[in-house]
Amino acid sequence: MIRLASAGLAALAVVVGYAPSYAADAQLAAAVAGAQRAPENKARDGARHPAETLTFFGLKPRQTVIEISPGGGYWTEILAPYAKATGGTYVATAADLANPSLSEGARRGRAAFETKFGDQAKYGAVRYVNFGTQSGPLGAPNSADLVMTSRNIHNFMMQNMLDKVLRDAHAVLKPGGILAVEEHRSDPRPELPGVSNGYVATATVIAAAEKAGFRLASTSEVNANPKDTKDHPFGVWTLPPSRWTTAGGRGSDPNFDRTKYDAIGESDRMTLTFVKGG
Repeated sequence: MIRLASAGLAALAVVVGYAPSYAADAQLAAAVAGAQRAPENKARDGARHPAETLTFFGLKPRQTVIEISPGGGYWTEILAPYAKATGGTYVATAADLANPSLSEGARRGRAAFETKFGDQAKYGAVRYVNFGTQSGPLGAPNSADLVMTSRNIHNFMMQNMLDKVLRDAHAVLKPGGILAVEEHRSDPRPELPGVSNGYVATATVIAAAEKAGFRLASTSEVNANPKDTKDHPFGVWTLPPSRWTTAGGRGSDPNFDRTKYDAIGESDRMTLTFVKGG
């Protein structure tokens, strides 16, 4: 189901009475099915719905796409080959090497990511932009078609940088460009103080994006999981893929019964698009 909106929470009540089409273009289908993807990432496709999600986000050939906080590269394995095949540009944010306080672990993480995606025959010329609480813009103003971030909003909130992230996304997007968000959804439960369980209220994301100048364009249930009760002992990280068995994921408790959490699967997630201007 897709809900189209013109602004704010009231728009979430507007329901379009037809089923959405998620027919991926041939290049996207090839990138999703491609041998360049890690088997452990392909194994998660049933929970992450890559072709459907990227089609909903409005991914198209020849776009400049910026992914904020790509993590281990689940989406990079798809977006970079897609950009290569369609004449587009894929940009990943990375640990800010200009930050003198950047940890060695973060530096090694960026180096490992760049090494993994350095094979231009597979991934094309992946570009990077420094990213952090003190980093500069995501790129030249009005230069990107699509900015996306997946399962990161709670982290930005915990780091007190959500407003900066959204302002920077707004600045780098072209007029009419799309901000695409996937995030663990607390609704109908209330959002906890400090989003301590990793679940964010849809209202929080919409309000923050509107504050940055965006307009809510559409929502999708493609990443919904009605089995997710959102009351897990270690927050969203109790569920796959984190599968914590102790607070903070510190160590492992062999006596913790994971059965019902593994049966739930990955989290229930909101999937939203916002537009710049218009």
